[in-house]
Amino acid sequence: MAISGLKYTLRDNYMRRKNDRDIFQELMAFKVREILLVANPYDAYTITADGQFFDRIVGEYLQLNLYTAPRITSVSTADEALQFMERGSYDMVILMAGLDKQAPLYLAERINALNAGIPILMLVNNNSDLKYFKMVGGQCAFIDRVFVWNGDSKVFLAMIKYTEDRKNVEADTAIGDVRIILLVEDSVRYYTRYLPLLYATVMRQTQAIIEEHTVDELHKILKMRARPKILLCTSYEEARATVDRFTNNLLCVITDVSFEKDGKSTPDAGIQLVEYIRSKISIPMLMQSSNAANQAKADKLGTDFLHKTSDNLAHNIQEFLMSRCGFGDFLFKTAAGHIIDRARTISEFEDKLRLVSEESLQYHGGRQGISTWLMARGEISLAQMLRPVSIEDFKTGQHLREAILERFEYARLERLKGRVVQFDPKHLDSNRFIVRLGNGSLGGKGRGLAFISHLIENIELTKLIKGVNILLPPTAIIGVEEFGIFMDKNRLYERVLAEPVPFGELCDLFAEHELSAGLRDKLFHYVQKITVPLAIRSSGLFEDSLHQPFSGVYTTFVLPNNHPDIGERFRQLTRAVKMVYASVFSPDARNYFNAVNYKIEEEKMAVIIQALVGKNYGDYFFPSVSGVAQSYNFYPFAYMEPEDGFSVAAVGLGMYVVGGEKSYRFCPRYPHLELQALPDQVKDTQTAFYALNLKKNNWLPDATMPDDNIDKLYLKTAETLGALTNAAQVYDGANDRLVNSFDVRGPRVVNFANILKYDAWPMAETISLLLDMFSEAMGVPVEIEYAAEYSNGVPAFNILQIKPLIRSDFNIVVNVDQMADEYTLMYAEKGMGNGIINDIRYLVYVDTNAFDKTLTTDIAREIGEINQWFDTQQLEYILVGPGRWGTRDKFTGIPVQWSQISRARVIIELGLEEFPLEASLGSHFFHNVTSMNVGYFSITHKDPRNRFNQKLLDSLEIVKQFRYARVYAFDTPARIEMDGKRRKAIIALK
Repeated sequence: MAISGLKYTLRDNYMRRKNDRDIFQELMAFKVREILLVANPYDAYTITADGQFFDRIVGEYLQLNLYTAPRITSVSTADEALQFMERGSYDMVILMAGLDKQAPLYLAERINALNAGIPILMLVNNNSDLKYFKMVGGQCAFIDRVFVWNGDSKVFLAMIKYTEDRKNVEADTAIGDVRIILLVEDSVRYYTRYLPLLYATVMRQTQAIIEEHTVDELHKILKMRARPKILLCTSYEEARATVDRFTNNLLCVITDVSFEKDGKSTPDAGIQLVEYIRSKISIPMLMQSSNAANQAKADKLGTDFLHKTSDNLAHNIQEFLMSRCGFGDFLFKTAAGHIIDRARTISEFEDKLRLVSEESLQYHGGRQGISTWLMARGEISLAQMLRPVSIEDFKTGQHLREAILERFEYARLERLKGRVVQFDPKHLDSNRFIVRLGNGSLGGKGRGLAFISHLIENIELTKLIKGVNILLPPTAIIGVEEFGIFMDKNRLYERVLAEPVPFGELCDLFAEHELSAGLRDKLFHYVQKITVPLAIRSSGLFEDSLHQPFSGVYTTFVLPNNHPDIGERFRQLTRAVKMVYASVFSPDARNYFNAVNYKIEEEKMAVIIQALVGKNYGDYFFPSVSGVAQSYNFYPFAYMEPEDGFSVAAVGLGMYVVGGEKSYRFCPRYPHLELQALPDQVKDTQTAFYALNLKKNNWLPDATMPDDNIDKLYLKTAETLGALTNAAQVYDGANDRLVNSFDVRGPRVVNFANILKYDAWPMAETISLLLDMFSEAMGVPVEIEYAAEYSNGVPAFNILQIKPLIRSDFNIVVNVDQMADEYTLMYAEKGMGNGIINDIRYLVYVDTNAFDKTLTTDIAREIGEINQWFDTQQLEYILVGPGRWGTRDKFTGIPVQWSQISRARVIIELGLEEFPLEASLGSHFFHNVTSMNVGYFSITHKDPRNRFNQKLLDSLEIVKQFRYARVYAFDTPARIEMDGKRRKAIIALK
């Protein structure tokens, strides 16, 4: 039965959960970038008298670390202004009031008609102008706010930021829960003075906070967007409406005492406003007045007071913001208000929170000072989590302390998830992110793992697939810089590149030299923290790239990591890292570099250290399921489509699958569909498995024998250990059927029936989802490696690797049905590849008549020698032989390595009576075939739809005769056509 209802699109599911950085990206959507300044020549002169006005504007931005100063276009007449408005795009307009005071009012109306809603601010020269515009207030309908020119360019900064805040406040409070400083002041002269002071103070304080822990410039810019907004109100009604709308976002209120209420000046409007706000929320408030007698009223209300005519106005405002609004140090206080400690940074606050008295916690728990202080530092998510926390919800101050610390830890992990984080011992066992152990590139595999981590942590997979945890095993990566340090410090390049060194000697040479002191220190911390088995894997710069995958070229080591002596475990780990480095210069790697025309010194090696997936079975460790899956299936049948993909799975370590041994193949979209008849299932089932031998804990990694601590065991052992419960059925010969009871005598057939057919857990659905997700994300077909195990009763599906497959161009039209039979060397309806090849003149053929399956290792060696000759001549060929190419099981085909057939452009498998064929399943082998666009054809035995013309082959010239193989030459290049849409292929000699 096909999986139904699973409609996955990356766009609909990606980035549902946002961290602070994501929130910062969405803040401040409206930015003033283009300003039209309208001033007559005389007024313009008064502003720019010294010729440096615009430089000063830019200077104000740079001083406050604001990164995008707006551009100001200056015009002197109304006609010019209207022409510029029609031709250009402006974010705000500033009108300078001249001698003709009606002119700017008329111009504002005409500008608004051209661009409705554009912010229009007026700048006046003196108090008499203010008096006039206040008198004709009804005619100023299109003027958003009036400011006074006081000779200080900071007023322009305030006008710009005021406009941005007014435009952004609604969205930014909803998206990022940003704070608001409310200024209530009806005097144009005073708010013109206050706003520049407030903006300069807020931005400088925000900048100082950012410098505490912001490491990159982009994050610094983004975090500046989370600064508090400043809103200006000039009447009681306007202020009250703002309070009602943004009650939960108010950071503080700075209010005059006397201003307009009910349309008339009211001496105690500010007092009434403070009392109203107090009825709704407890926040810091500052009353300011030019009447010193109002200080007594402020004291009675318990608010701070500021005299408007104070010489220390700027200092007093800054002091209020720092001490009362969270911009300064956090002051731990007692119930009596005595300061007992202070914290300057977030980390210092967390440390002191663990030690401060319960009395102080109870004092702060009754207020929102902690969340206010955190919000002022841009810790939006953490502040939101702490805002509902109140002492009344907890029995003791200690319970409150633990709750706050839990939220700190949760916020920290949420911030790190899906990222590559710097080394910290406490992060090593987490699977929510990747830990970096060394600088430099992560290499091909490492980039893939980092991408996996990022994607699965930003998609709510539990909502898409229920009943399974989709994970990346705890992973640490040593960047390529450490490889360069190791090679340079120990002068190893001179040894390995100057003259060939036998690989065994080269491994000894690498083993006797030391890694850097910094890396050794981190690796020692690693083995102190991690005590589970480990996989030490290569991640070269070229590995898993789209065009030259370098897949399966380097060595992987598996360590039990269970020696009682931590020094020995450290020695094994460091040696494994050095052996991965040595594998760059192995014979297989050198041959591969030569085959793809790369220089070996161009390769740099990162190393992946990953917790091995599986569980202990006595003396052995292995996973219940391991496998590979590809998003494109070159061998579909029945109602399967190529885009449905396929997967191959086995019990035990994944090297069984990637080595091409007998494994179970299925389509994740149609897991109930059997790909083989029952007799073939019995005959071709998995008969052995690989497991890590935990008793071999003294083994030192050796690149010449990388699998020496891996045992190949009979499947009966897995059954005895209880590892076949969900993996196998039993063939009941008497009734010719598969049954689920292991009490029945008969062959065990590994088909994962309980999982795939009886839905013990949704493995097929998980694979199908991930293939869709990763294919869409990478834009190309992909292959994943995976391993699954039960953890606390819940299946954990671990993604071990992702790599791109070749992008097939199915728009090429080939004429596979128009070749004359007498010239057709091969016709196949199981063709892999797409396109036309017309420059091949040679064919290497393993004689099927003389074929002996007990000699396949010798045959592979001979093919390697033939391939070497073709490599020397820079020629390519067609390779034909019986059974599976590249299999790990020497009795089912010829176990060549890729380097032994690297010059083959086309590969043909011939099925014999005792060699029934299906597609080769070796992941590493097949990744090279598909990524390098090698044609791959299977000719099954006695299948009329597929044929190989032995008679035509026998008529060709033999140019080289070997013991097991022959090399034929064509008079003219063969024509090879591959139809990727219909999966048909043909080779013709004319």
